[in-house]
Amino acid sequence: MTTNYKKRKTISPPALIALSFAITIMIGTLLLKLPIATHVSISWTDAFFTATSATTVTGLSVFDINTSLTLFGEIVLLLLIQIGGVGFMAFAVALLMILGRKIGMKNRIFIQESFSYQSIGGTIKFLREILLFVFFAEGIAFIALSFFWVPEFGWKDGLYYSVFHVVSAFNNAGFSIFSDNLVSFAGNPPVILILSSLFVIGGIGFIVVMDVWHKRSVRQWALHTKMMIFGTLTLNAIATLFLLILEFHNDKTIADLSFLDKVWTSYFQAVTPRTAGFNIMNVGDMEESSLLLTLLLMFIGGGSASTASGIKLTTFMVIILATLSYFRGIKEPHIFKRTIKAEIIVRSMAIAAVSSCVIFTALFLLSITEKIPFLPVLFETISAFGTVGLSMGVTDDFSSVGKVILCIVMFLGRIGPLTLFFLLIRTKKESYHFSYDQVQTG
Repeated sequence: MTTNYKKRKTISPPALIALSFAITIMIGTLLLKLPIATHVSISWTDAFFTATSATTVTGLSVFDINTSLTLFGEIVLLLLIQIGGVGFMAFAVALLMILGRKIGMKNRIFIQESFSYQSIGGTIKFLREILLFVFFAEGIAFIALSFFWVPEFGWKDGLYYSVFHVVSAFNNAGFSIFSDNLVSFAGNPPVILILSSLFVIGGIGFIVVMDVWHKRSVRQWALHTKMMIFGTLTLNAIATLFLLILEFHNDKTIADLSFLDKVWTSYFQAVTPRTAGFNIMNVGDMEESSLLLTLLLMFIGGGSASTASGIKLTTFMVIILATLSYFRGIKEPHIFKRTIKAEIIVRSMAIAAVSSCVIFTALFLLSITEKIPFLPVLFETISAFGTVGLSMGVTDDFSSVGKVILCIVMFLGRIGPLTLFFLLIRTKKESYHFSYDQVQTG
C-alpha cells in the first residue's frame, strides 16, 4: 500500500511581512471609507492612499486630517500607525503570548526576520522587550508633552493631541492633526525636543536600543550599534548646520526667528527627513539647496529593524566606507577596529541599486501621468519611498493613477528593498563558477 504525501506550501517570512502589511492596508481602507470615519465623503482612492500612508508610517496625506476625519477616523489612523510601525505580525504574536498560546518555530523565524535578530533563541524575549519599550517610551513622552499642551489646549484636547502626536512621532509617521503640521511650534523648544527625541529613538532601530540597554559599556556594543549612533549624531549635526546656513536669511522660513529658535528649527527640520515627516518649516518655501539636502536625507532614512525606512543609514555608511577604502587602496573597509565583510558591501550595493530602480521607475511613470513640475514630483516620490511624509504641498494634485503609484512606492519602501528582492528572486547556491575575465569600468 502506498501513501501520497502532499507537500504543504509554507509562506516565507519576507512574503508574510509583505502580506501582513497588505492586509492591514486593506482593513484600514475599509474602515476609513465608513461614513462614521469622515466628515465628508472621500473616494476609495483617497481612503486607500491614506490607509497605505498610515500603515507604512509615511505621513503623506491628500486631505486635512483635522477637518476631514472624525474622531473614529483619527483613531483608525492612529491604530494603523502603531501597527505599521512595530508590525502587524509582531502584535499578532504578542496577542498569542497574552492568551498563553505556544509560539511555534514559524512565528519565531518571522520575528527574527522582521527585526533582523541574530538567532532564533531569545526571539520571544526580544519581542516582549521591544513592545514594553515602545509603550514605555510613548508613555513617558505623552506625560511630558501633556505638561505643555494641556495648559494650552485644555484637558480634553491637550491629552488627545499629546497621545496622537506621540504615537505618530515614535513610529516616524509624521501625521499631525494640526492643519499646519508643527509650523506654529517653530519657537517652542520643549515640543521640538520631545517629538524629535521620539522619532530619533524610533528610527534608530530596536536592535540598537536593546543593545545599549543590555550592554552599558560602549566597548561591548555591537558594530551595528556603534555605527548607528555615530552615524546618527554626525549626520544630524551636519544636516542641522547646513540647513541653518542655507535658510538663515530665507524670509519665508526662519529669517524672522531669534538665533536660538533658528537653531532649534533647523535641528528639527534636519532630523525629520529620517524618516519622521513632521515639518516645522513650510517645505515648499525652503531653498532649493535645502530641498536637495532633504532629498538625500530621505533617501538614506533611519536604522534597520526600526520604524523608519529608506536604504538605511548603515547601508549608506558601508557604501561610503567601501568607496573610500577603494580610493585609498585598502582591500577591506573597516571601522571601529572591525572589518566589514564583502557580502555586507555587496548587499548594501544591491539595496541602493534596487531602491534607485524603484524610484526611477516611479518617476518615469509619474512623468507620464502627472502634469506637475519635476522637482515636486521627485520630492513626493522619494518621500514616499523613504516613508517620510514630507511634502511640497502637491500630494492632492496627483491623479488617481499617480496616487496609486505613490501607494506602491510607499509599500515597497516600508517592506524594504531586500524583502522585495527575496519575493521576486529565488536564490540558489551554485556548485561551480566560470573563469575570471576583465571588464572595463569607470
